[in-house]
Amino acid sequence: MEEIFQNGNYDDRLGNNISTITTTANMTTSEEIIRKEDCLLDHMEIVIVEAEKRANGALNLREFYTVYLVETKVTDPDFKGALTRLSSLWRRYTEFELLRAYLEVSYPYIVLPALPEKKVLYGWQKVASDTFDPDFVDRRRAGLENFLLRVASHPVLSHDEHFMGFLQQENDWRESIKETGYLHLAESKLKALSVAVRLKKPDKRFETIKNYGIELQSNLCNLLRVRARLVEKQYGLYKLHANYGRVFSEWSAIEKEMGDGLQKSGHYLDSIAASIDTALEEEELIADQLKEWLFGASALQAVVRRREALQLVSDETYDSLTATCEHKDKLQQGKTGLISRLFGSVDTEEVRELKVHQLEQRINQSETAVKQANEDLESFSIKAMVDIERFQHQKVLDLKETLAAYCVLQFKLARKGLQTWQHIKDCLESIP
Repeated sequence: MEEIFQNGNYDDRLGNNISTITTTANMTTSEEIIRKEDCLLDHMEIVIVEAEKRANGALNLREFYTVYLVETKVTDPDFKGALTRLSSLWRRYTEFELLRAYLEVSYPYIVLPALPEKKVLYGWQKVASDTFDPDFVDRRRAGLENFLLRVASHPVLSHDEHFMGFLQQENDWRESIKETGYLHLAESKLKALSVAVRLKKPDKRFETIKNYGIELQSNLCNLLRVRARLVEKQYGLYKLHANYGRVFSEWSAIEKEMGDGLQKSGHYLDSIAASIDTALEEEELIADQLKEWLFGASALQAVVRRREALQLVSDETYDSLTATCEHKDKLQQGKTGLISRLFGSVDTEEVRELKVHQLEQRINQSETAVKQANEDLESFSIKAMVDIERFQHQKVLDLKETLAAYCVLQFKLARKGLQTWQHIKDCLESIP
């Protein structure tokens, strides 16, 4: 199983291994017996139809923000899990963040879908950095819709009642989330994750996954960085063709036989300069898809860190048990501390028996704690590996499609340029 991310290659045989492990673990909770294809998206349509800029506060202290209209429609007449058959409500980006934070605390073993970027990453001169720019808002709207669809298609997350509330509960949804106590859990988990974890015996499977997540993140960062530099130069190069068009148009004014051919050529060159705008708008959508998996790599590493925190607890409880057992053995053998031997202070038999009894109680408690910590770690590891396998499978499918779409876009752009230059050639050859 540890070879799942070896050199970034996905091993489809892992699915059989995962199924075997899941079966032998005797999982009984409801979230684990949900069949993979049974998800909310099988019963409901979810779409974010539009975005709207709003303001609050006094006129001189007005704060602007954007809200997104989430619409849902139950498509399965037998589905009973929805609050209503039809729903339409507005949500802010901060509410999407709240939903994801709640899901992260509630399902720590799941590689959570990513939210779209809050500010423009790997931008270039033509990409608006203003978060209220219509193009940026529309791309974020598409990203938020994709996030909801990812959650709604997940076999576990899609059945969460608070996720349904986010989709259809008009009022008091924030309060219902806070009542779960997730904020307190989130703070304690964040403190645990902020501590550098050095495990005595790290699990090789999760070490491999962590290293893969780091490398995936690095490669996608480099890819997006190179793409931004390339687009900057490509945009400038295409726009320079407008200068060709202007020169040809001016030149046509002083020519009689060549005038029409030069003027038409100038128009075609203007069309080359204009064609880059539409192409790069499409390319920004492809870049957003790459960014989703860039953030997904971070989510993958977060799952590993949460597992490391659990293993650290398991190791510490075992060390505590071992130390208590050693202390009891020494006490029973009559061995005391150096200070006691130097000053002749030795416990009586009754005191020693009392201390042994207290240590035995602590050992029983420690054994229970060790057992519970090991069970928590094992349960987390099994469920995490199942979801990581799902993440990897989806990543391969999506990135293959995204990169293929990028190739097709470059084909279209090159074909457009080739056709335009062919028209220019025909115009010049038609000159008598």
